[in-house]
Amino acid sequence: MFTRKLETSAVLVAFMLVAGAALAEGPNLGKPIDAADVAAWDISIQPDGSGLPPGSGTPAEGAKIFAGGCAQCHGQDGKGTPISPTPLVGGGAITDISAAAKTIGNFWPYPTTVFDYIRRAMPWQQPMTLTNDQVYALTAYILASNRLIGENDAMDAKTLPKVQMPNRDGFIIRFPDRM
Repeated sequence: MFTRKLETSAVLVAFMLVAGAALAEGPNLGKPIDAADVAAWDISIQPDGSGLPPGSGTPAEGAKIFAGGCAQCHGQDGKGTPISPTPLVGGGAITDISAAAKTIGNFWPYPTTVFDYIRRAMPWQQPMTLTNDQVYALTAYILASNRLIGENDAMDAKTLPKVQMPNRDGFIIRFPDRM
């Protein structure tokens, strides 16, 4: 009996030594990444507009793009559909924390966040396929639909960060010195 335990222990120790050596070498997955590869994915945009790309768009241009694809999920007027009941447009003062009550016009603190989200995530079935001009146009359309900018206001890297969102001061900034 003691011999059997000793043999089992010896096999276990040998296995652990071999496995440890194999893991020390690494699994050899992936490839090294260089700064140029990282830069292609480093598309972060700050609330002050740092990181916004070149380009521009108007609400009228955005309306055409929205009607051509976005409306099937977000509704013709951006007020939601049974598929996407969370509206982009409308909404009054926030009186509860449900997602249905939060819209871009009454909840989001920065217009640059709207741009960043559209750029990264829309359309949901093909994210990151819109051009910068299309994203500026869609952002302008949504902001105009929420009456946050005028119908003829063009959005670009200089004008977008200047839009004052109604809920801008409704958040506690974790790292205010980074703003």
